[in-house]
Amino acid sequence: MFAPALTLLAMLLPATSALAQTGEEITVQRAGSQKPTIGAAQNFTGSVRVDGPFRGSAPARVSGGTVTFEPRARTAWHRHPLGQTLIVTSGLGLVQHWGGAIQEIHPGDVVWVLPGVKHWHGAAATTGMTHVAISEALDGKTVEWLEHVTDEQYRR
Repeated sequence: MFAPALTLLAMLLPATSALAQTGEEITVQRAGSQKPTIGAAQNFTGSVRVDGPFRGSAPARVSGGTVTFEPRARTAWHRHPLGQTLIVTSGLGLVQHWGGAIQEIHPGDVVWVLPGVKHWHGAAATTGMTHVAISEALDGKTVEWLEHVTDEQYRR
């Protein structure tokens, strides 16, 4: 029963050992080592801060950051060519795709937005929210920003 798994493991071990011997580096970006940035008014409504932005080195395509939204703050409508993952770390948030219902998101929730889906996310009306946002670049582009979410759309 375990033989196929052990055989697979034995096949992988030499490859893993060889990788470790090539001198591959690990980079640790220390918390607080980068100055936070303020969310640009053309892409956000309300007070938004981005901490610890990161971008993988080529050939990696991953990038992201920790985003904090004050109450009622939110992204504009947008879409990601290869999708987006959000990991809620604190507060109470909202997320909606175009034509769909607004959904509440809570600490520990992981949100996956499919590639190309028009959506927005942000904080609830009376509670801020922080999430880690992760996306991948396609031809160097991670996001297409669209129009702002109106107050009427936010209240629905």
